[in-house]
Parts: sequence; C-alpha cells; structure tokens
Amino acid sequence: MIRINHQISIPESEITEQFIRASGAGGQNINKVSTAVVLRWDVARTPALPDDVRLRLIKLAGSRLNQEGILIISSQRHRTQARNRDDVRVKLVALIHLALHVPKPRKATKPTLAAKIKRGKDKKMKSNIKQLRGTVKPQD
Repeated sequence: MIRINHQISIPESEITEQFIRASGAGGQNINKVSTAVVLRWDVARTPALPDDVRLRLIKLAGSRLNQEGILIISSQRHRTQARNRDDVRVKLVALIHLALHVPKPRKATKPTLAAKIKRGKDKKMKSNIKQLRGTVKPQD
C-alpha cells in the first residue's frame, strides 16, 4: 500500500513499475543496468480516489496522462533502481497531494473608483507622451 493520507491509500496491485535503461551519461553502468523506472497507474478506473480528487488529478497530470486515463511517471535521476523507484513514488504522492487541495472559488470584483481615476490619469499621461513624439519641424 502507498499511503497518501489517513483516508486514501493506493494498493500495490493497481501500480505497475517497469525498469528500463536510462539515457544520457553514465558510462558502462548505463549500458548494462536498467535503472530508470516508469510507473503506470490507471487513474480513470481506480476505486482508491474520490471522484472530486480524481478529476483534479486528471487536470493536474496534463501530458503525464494518456488517452486511456493511465498516469505515467518516470525517473532516471539516480544510479540505482531502488532510489529511482522511491523517487517515482514520491512524485506520485506529491501529485495526489496537490489534487487533494480544493481550490478556493474566485469571487468576481469590480475596480474601485480610485483605481478607475488613476487608470484614466495614466492613460492621459501616456497619450500626451505619444502625441509629443513625431517628426521634428525644420527651423528656418
């Protein structure tokens, strides 16, 4: 079980991890050992998440979510499988924690009278500056 908070935990059976060879520098270690980790989790069909959290997670995941609703997170920062595996799980928990936060609804407001007056003065000043620009008349 991957514990998110006291109410939400993800069963290990829902998560698949694949170990692949990492790209980039690393010499012989890169050529021999599959240290990079790709975690896959079916967000669209998991019973582990409440519906409101699932919708926010889908929105937050962006390009990490494929067409079938599977979240794909990868890590190849470290030289060992174990550290990359831990890193992927930390990324998953952090993403779910972001989705747990319910955004405060925006309240529509109107500009104050002082703000309207200040904006009008600023526009007038800019207009005057731009009117002063232009071609210089030749002096006789």
